[in-house]
Amino acid sequence: MKPIIVIAAVPKEVELLEKMLEYSGRVKSGNYEYVEGTLGNLRVVICAGGVGKVNAAAATAVMIDRYQPQLVINTGCAGAYVNSGLSIGNLVVASEEVLADEGVIVADGWQGLRYMNIPSVVQGGVNSFNTLPLSKLASEKAVQLADYYGVFLMRGRFATVSTCSGTRQYGDELSRRCNALVENMEGAAVAQVCRRCAVDCLEIRGISNLVEDRDLGNWDIPRAVEAAQRFVLKYLEEMDRSDLSPIPKGVPEMLDV
Repeated sequence: MKPIIVIAAVPKEVELLEKMLEYSGRVKSGNYEYVEGTLGNLRVVICAGGVGKVNAAAATAVMIDRYQPQLVINTGCAGAYVNSGLSIGNLVVASEEVLADEGVIVADGWQGLRYMNIPSVVQGGVNSFNTLPLSKLASEKAVQLADYYGVFLMRGRFATVSTCSGTRQYGDELSRRCNALVENMEGAAVAQVCRRCAVDCLEIRGISNLVEDRDLGNWDIPRAVEAAQRFVLKYLEEMDRSDLSPIPKGVPEMLDV
């Protein structure tokens, strides 16, 4: 059976998941250290690949090449844009990821890769520029699961940045430009590698902070990463179930445009 790969940036974002694996062992391959194990009948590999797009892309590529997984799950924490309707501790699942920084500054302001006619990925004859779709089936299953267990989960676009928004003003600008709920530093890179390799990708994050004038005293990273890991764990436990309720209409969702 092909394994499930779980990718995060730092160990704190996967330590709970690692503890829940059965028959697990720590593996070193090249410059990467990760954990292999089982969860029920599932083979699971967990890797904390480092912060930022380069680290995330490299780790994802190594894991896909080594294991040829059936699914890659990207998890961790994220900052929620103020007008998203999200609060600290809430969960979000990505419908799409946006490369929020890749582009060019011209007289009229920032323009993306489509303006430059440089796709980020060409897969199956389809060009993807700044916006990268994730697995619709996997994200719908996450929404089903959240409804089944009465967990608040919002689905929508994520923005991946190299420079995080440290002010409310810049966060509002990025939110409007990308039509995004949250920002993070790795998600689009993981999604881009998965798309290039034709591997399904699911991204689930917990909200650690609101994107406002930066004040770490208002953040709660432990709460965010615990919430995300507990949901990922439940998702893994339920992967073989077929009796979940239909996709609920009441779960908040940001409409794609």
